[in-house]
Amino acid sequence: MTFDVKTYNVIAQEGIDVFPKDSYTVNQTEKPDALLIRSQDMHKTAFGTNVLAIARAGAGFNNIPLVKCTDQGTVVFNTPGSNANAVKELVVALLILAARPVIPAIQWAKKMGGADVSLQTEKGKNHFDGTELQGKRIGVIGLGSVGSKVARAAYDLGMDVVGYDPYISVEHAWRLSNDIPRAESLDDVLNDSDYVTIHIPYTEQNRNLISAEELAKMKDGAVLLNYSRGGIVNDHDVCEALDSGKLRLFMTDFSSPEVLNHDKTVVTPHLGGTTEEAEVNGAKQAARTLRKYLETGNIVNSVNFPTVEMPFEAPLRLTLIHQNIPNMVGRITTILANREINIDNMINRSRDKIAYTVIDAAALSEEQVEELEKELMTIPEVIRVRALHNHA
Repeated sequence: MTFDVKTYNVIAQEGIDVFPKDSYTVNQTEKPDALLIRSQDMHKTAFGTNVLAIARAGAGFNNIPLVKCTDQGTVVFNTPGSNANAVKELVVALLILAARPVIPAIQWAKKMGGADVSLQTEKGKNHFDGTELQGKRIGVIGLGSVGSKVARAAYDLGMDVVGYDPYISVEHAWRLSNDIPRAESLDDVLNDSDYVTIHIPYTEQNRNLISAEELAKMKDGAVLLNYSRGGIVNDHDVCEALDSGKLRLFMTDFSSPEVLNHDKTVVTPHLGGTTEEAEVNGAKQAARTLRKYLETGNIVNSVNFPTVEMPFEAPLRLTLIHQNIPNMVGRITTILANREINIDNMINRSRDKIAYTVIDAAALSEEQVEELEKELMTIPEVIRVRALHNHA
């Protein structure tokens, strides 16, 4: 079987090369099996039920209509950690720029002229006094792939680091150094931090997580950084906090007219993951994730479906996306039993209102497989059925 993958935006060639040419085509049909994207706004981009999966080469996924995808059985993947180092390094650079007025000093130095450059330098440099990061307290909100790296880098710079993440995974908790304490509440991070940096995904629950009420709890003259997603910080409230002096500086990768035109903000044009290495990492990880799902039905790093991994050792694999309601597995297996199909292995997992069932069985003829798929689709709550053949 050949799969076609449609790409949007510029995808690194190293990612495209992950797809074997004997079983994949890229941008060759009007009805692709999968989409590989970066920042393309899929809310405004038409795609049909023929799309089995969408992989986002990056961590954010608010440019993808998750409800639509889930309802039609399209699995959405992201690539957590693929750009984590790039974002970490940018945040470290901005922390230094927040502490030391390096750019204004460079701009001033370029305007110097004449024979007394050394004398001008000695007199002028006093206008560019800064502070050191060592010993300053930084609160890191979100301790996932990026936040944990930022916390570690800040600790290595000699900062007093405190992290907050009520949803931290076991995997990231193990990776986090014991030297970095975790706060019990958001208030514990905000109250005494000289710097606060945000590294959490955008969700409706996190919308305006930092607004007037939270800003009022921050230390006077603190610096706030948002290198996570737009919408997590209320831009209007931040500008008011800058005007009042509550905040000294706001640094962000996500622009709005109000923030962009404020003289106490530093806005970068969505540079977080914009490095050659991060783009290659994201493209390769996204492509590998698509291949795993298309070829084996296994789901890893999905943002709308449960994680499901089972070794594909039998000749035939059936995958079913269906509503998460009682007795679905019983209704599915009854159909197989009536056809005298023995189940070699099976797994069922759910996530909110959706469930995913994988069944391995002995080989069937193409006609038998086609008839089985049709009968399984007669169950009203079944959204999608796929039959995969093990050619190993």
